[in-house]
Amino acid sequence: MTALDRLSVEAIAADVRSGRRTAADVMEEVIRRLDCYDAVQPAAWISRFDAAALHAAAAAVDERVAGGEVLPLAGVPFAVKDNIDVAGLDTTAACPAFAYAPPRSATVVERLVAAGAIPVGKTNLDQFATGLNGTRSPYGIPRNAYNRAWVSGGSSSGSAVAVAAGLVAFALGTDTAGSGRVPAAFNHLIGFKPTRGRWSSRGLVPACRSLDCITVFAGTVEDAGLVDDIVAGFDREDSFSRAFDDLPRARRRIGVPRVDQRPWFGDIESGFLYDAALAGLDAELVEIDMAPLNEAARLLYNGPWIAERTAALQDLLRDDPDAIHPVVRSIVEEGQVYSAVDAFGASYRLADLARAAEEMWATVDLLALPTAPTSYRVAEMLAAPITLNASLGAYTNFVNLLDMAALAVPTGRYHSGVGFGVTLMGPAGSDRSLIDLAKTLLPAPVVPPRLDLEGRMETVKLAVVGAHLKDMPLHWQLTSRDARFVGEARTAPAYRLYAIADSVPPKPALVHSGDGAAIALEIYELDMAAFGSFVAEVPPPLAIGTVTLEDGSQVKGFVAEPRATVNAEDITALGGWRRYLQR
Repeated sequence: MTALDRLSVEAIAADVRSGRRTAADVMEEVIRRLDCYDAVQPAAWISRFDAAALHAAAAAVDERVAGGEVLPLAGVPFAVKDNIDVAGLDTTAACPAFAYAPPRSATVVERLVAAGAIPVGKTNLDQFATGLNGTRSPYGIPRNAYNRAWVSGGSSSGSAVAVAAGLVAFALGTDTAGSGRVPAAFNHLIGFKPTRGRWSSRGLVPACRSLDCITVFAGTVEDAGLVDDIVAGFDREDSFSRAFDDLPRARRRIGVPRVDQRPWFGDIESGFLYDAALAGLDAELVEIDMAPLNEAARLLYNGPWIAERTAALQDLLRDDPDAIHPVVRSIVEEGQVYSAVDAFGASYRLADLARAAEEMWATVDLLALPTAPTSYRVAEMLAAPITLNASLGAYTNFVNLLDMAALAVPTGRYHSGVGFGVTLMGPAGSDRSLIDLAKTLLPAPVVPPRLDLEGRMETVKLAVVGAHLKDMPLHWQLTSRDARFVGEARTAPAYRLYAIADSVPPKPALVHSGDGAAIALEIYELDMAAFGSFVAEVPPPLAIGTVTLEDGSQVKGFVAEPRATVNAEDITALGGWRRYLQR
């Protein structure tokens, strides 16, 4: 199966309105894509409308268009995170024991359907929207669309995967601590988190009701803006809905963290990608003090705001605690220790920090922060679910507490294929300003890699020069690990080769000297676990280091400690181990 192209909100709506395509044509293509990708990642979804229902919904849109209705989102397929109500599908919040059948759709869904968009189904999530990684669901783990060994980000994991994989044109997510932004970054998407109250939250299962925002994942800034055009606006049925005017377009003074306030959690690649993104910004960069923002962030999970999550789940926590995912349960149980006195004390401190943020806006017009400081493999996240998840929120957790709008945009990618992004943030009401600026402020977006449709594993290329060559005595150590032969090559002309004295079986020592010759070798590819077990068996004085090849590229390979050359024969002039043995 070839990679699926992303679907465009703008293009589909224009085609259906003009008659170039029908909504039925679009839906037929969507159903084909769903069938294909189900073989790859069925865990992206919790429930979907069946084909008959989707065909009927598309036919109804075509009838409206034929009747003269001008539908801004005519025939556009979209997905909905399964903590947002859609009439006709149960809402589970990724907890089967919690599931209910909503009598009507959430306000945002109603507005989208009225504009001609077609809901396809409900997407998977970190249970009760508690997590930034996407591994906390009894319905399976939606993995990164570009490398399934890595997390998709959460809690809006399935929504991000559905858009990245080209199954729908956009998807609704939610965001309390970064759940609408981190999955966008990891899957090369736009993630728009509006100002609190700009989009109605009626019909949303609360995580922290006073902070929750419904969000959108889309392939382009323009598509995200089209969705905002439809769903933004006051809703009297939502107690937290707000009516306010958009702020004027900001100037281009962009706040960035001081260099000593940029945690990368050991990920050097993230720092490089962030610096590259800043270099491409057409703006004045102003360093800011992150301390007040970081202190506000700590209140979300290390303060009484965790009790707001507990309040949302108190009945289930009391009556059926085993129905809650163990990691989620361990988090919400912590909220029981906080008192009303703690809550008021924290709210007073947050007011102080909010004042500091207001003063910051007098010096900068918006912020451009990394969306996430690093990314993790699924296996790593499962091994340390609390600690690693907390790392992912380093640049996101304060945003809703301090009443900011945010727009996550893709700006680079890791060697793994996972996306890296920057989030533009502004004060409440700066939503349209962020959308408009993103169209002109940022460099051209990075083209995502091909979708991971085959479950490729992370691999390492390994160069061997002696006893591990094909038909040599230790070659079995590679074949037993399913190593794949890549090809023959030579080192850069900067190495010397020695026959180690008294080695059984005979082995060479490859030493970088700067004045040697090009040495023949073979390159193999192993998965990460196999490579690790291989390295563990390499005896001294040999070691695994980095070998530079004749074309300038680098791979892991056998090198030697200086003691390997004691009483050894210099065989560099022969150009390789096979020539030495033949001699």
